[in-house]
Amino acid sequence: MTSDQTTATPPIPAVGEPHRNGEAEKPAKPPTPTLTQKPRPDSGAAALLTAEQAVRLRAIPYAFEGHKLLVAMMDPTDFAAGDEVAVFSGKPVKRVGATREIFAELMRELYGITAAQMAARLGGGSAEEELVSNLEAIEADDLHRMAEQPSLINLVNLVILEAIRARASDVHVEPFEKKLAVKYRIDGVLVEQEPPPKQLQPAITSRVKIMAGMNIAERYAPQDGHISLRFEGRKIDIRVSTVPTLYGESVVMRILDKEAITLDLATLGMRERDRGSMQKLIDLPHGMALVTGPTGSGKTTTLYAALTKLYDPTLKIITIEDPVEYELSGVNQIPVNPKRGLGFADGLRSILRQDPDVIMVGEIRDFETAEISVRAALTGHLLFSTLHTNNASSAVGRLLDMGIEPFLLASVLEGVLAQRLGRKLCQTCKQRIPVPEEVRHRIAPNEIGMFEGGQAWRGAGCEKCGGKGMRGRIGFFEFMLTNGLLRQAMSRRASTMELLKLVGPEYQSMRSDGMQKAATGLTTVDEVLRATQDAEELAG
Repeated sequence: MTSDQTTATPPIPAVGEPHRNGEAEKPAKPPTPTLTQKPRPDSGAAALLTAEQAVRLRAIPYAFEGHKLLVAMMDPTDFAAGDEVAVFSGKPVKRVGATREIFAELMRELYGITAAQMAARLGGGSAEEELVSNLEAIEADDLHRMAEQPSLINLVNLVILEAIRARASDVHVEPFEKKLAVKYRIDGVLVEQEPPPKQLQPAITSRVKIMAGMNIAERYAPQDGHISLRFEGRKIDIRVSTVPTLYGESVVMRILDKEAITLDLATLGMRERDRGSMQKLIDLPHGMALVTGPTGSGKTTTLYAALTKLYDPTLKIITIEDPVEYELSGVNQIPVNPKRGLGFADGLRSILRQDPDVIMVGEIRDFETAEISVRAALTGHLLFSTLHTNNASSAVGRLLDMGIEPFLLASVLEGVLAQRLGRKLCQTCKQRIPVPEEVRHRIAPNEIGMFEGGQAWRGAGCEKCGGKGMRGRIGFFEFMLTNGLLRQAMSRRASTMELLKLVGPEYQSMRSDGMQKAATGLTTVDEVLRATQDAEELAG
């Protein structure tokens, strides 16, 4: 090899210095700036992009920096979106990172974007356009393609996020012949929202099913799924259920927001005397305590509050639920899984082999579960569960009808709590009014005396409650603590009316509890009557 062919030996890197294979070191790119707080936006900059483009690209022009356009982006590395903004605006773009919270605030301030507005923009077409009613004609691949459109994804996300902001417990998407209804259940009452275009029905339904891990090709059988997401730094769980109807699939999304509820008996509306009764049950070494009421009456929340109050690191607490609605710190929670052979009865048998001190069974539905629950309470365990009955005393008859021996039930049942939920008056705008004449005749003589000067309350409506006069919900409770006379009556299969005559002086019906709360301005007479109407014959 001649000298002019000699290849220069690359320099040996110093200790700790990486090899660069002779390449010149490239200057580091300046880091992408990130917004740490919401800036004061320039509406002139925002006007360079339409709301639909901003939602689709997840990019918001919010200010100018010299000749450059500052664009807030949740993903500032999305160069394609940045290029599109530059094309639409006709200006060079400087991409700026933004947190989800800052991005959402800028979106609301600059575009006032809502799910209804987005749906209207996505709908396109004229009112006379033929509606999509023959869902059989749409192939599964087409549904998947429709559901993956960025604008459609943003629409469904907005529907869910607006529901969370509105404190909704459920989102209902209901298909009808010429309309797709969207309703939020807020404080127990369905509130209809601006409907999206009917032609978006297959895509919206499919998008929700994809998010919930469900089969979008199956449109003629009920399905259940689950969505987990983060909203403003907290975890939100959403249970999804679909059922086929005449005009497509009805979708219900149950929003489980752990931080939106307070697991405190007083906050739930339980008065001091009732909290004392609950404390007696919590302090028991063993036995059975039941919470009864219809679906949606807050039974599980009350039991969670009791377990939270009862929690002690020295106790082994296990629950079996269908499904686990909220995660409780320090509590072993088992979700029912019928597909794998794990039902309440089988799970309860396994729990008993775990040496528990306290057991919670999500619901007693059949004889097998009831029998194992009774025997668990007999063998030194404190067992809490729920039951579907209209009032506290009916729980005894329900368990006897399932086949439980009267003498066994009499020996283990320590108390029953029945409850309902009613809307709570907004404490900011509530004002006194005379007891309305249209409900006065439904108030018993012993109840009318609770209303000082014949005055009740109503909500006038204010900014805090959105003009509704109501905000949140409150419980109406009745406790039946078991005494010696009740145990004797249970042993001889006494009727519900006989049991009511033997309850102790601490007993008060849900109706009476609700009327006391209406008299003190916590709720309205109408709400009490609506929530406890199936127990009216027991009042007085």
